[in-house]
Amino acid sequence: MAQSDTLRIRKAHAADADHIAAFNRAMAWETEGRSLIPELIAAGVRRLLAEPALGFYAVAEHEGEVVGCLMVTNEWSDWRNGLFWWIQSVYVVQAWRRRGVYRRLYDFIRELAQGEPGVCGFRLYVEKENTTAQRTYSSLGMAPTDYLIYEELKPGVRYFEEGDASHDDR
Repeated sequence: MAQSDTLRIRKAHAADADHIAAFNRAMAWETEGRSLIPELIAAGVRRLLAEPALGFYAVAEHEGEVVGCLMVTNEWSDWRNGLFWWIQSVYVVQAWRRRGVYRRLYDFIRELAQGEPGVCGFRLYVEKENTTAQRTYSSLGMAPTDYLIYEELKPGVRYFEEGDASHDDR
């Protein structure tokens, strides 16, 4: 297979929505054993692509085939008077893992941020057990923070299919 230097990294566009939605479903299954509702994730991907204020996706493609992606959303920091770009929904096709795809995507995000004076940094969250990803993020200069993430979903909000093995409504 080709090396990572044959990859093209770019912002995603509407035609990438089906790939990104499929990647999100695969990532949820691989990392959390959750089966996302296909219509809901597809609508969520399409909405972000249609509303740039929500964020954007970056994709890695090889010979026209999308082989990886990540999503960037904004968090305002009043302490820094700037935006953190949250990196989420990271996925790389199995055959392309451990070949520098995420590194190339992250470098692309860093380059974009150079042209955005309001961006003050990058954040992401990672499953506690995903030590491979943690090593990758550390190798790129990211460091764990002193914060834990808490969340609460509104009652009735579901994003995984009925009958899913996980029922803790994360």
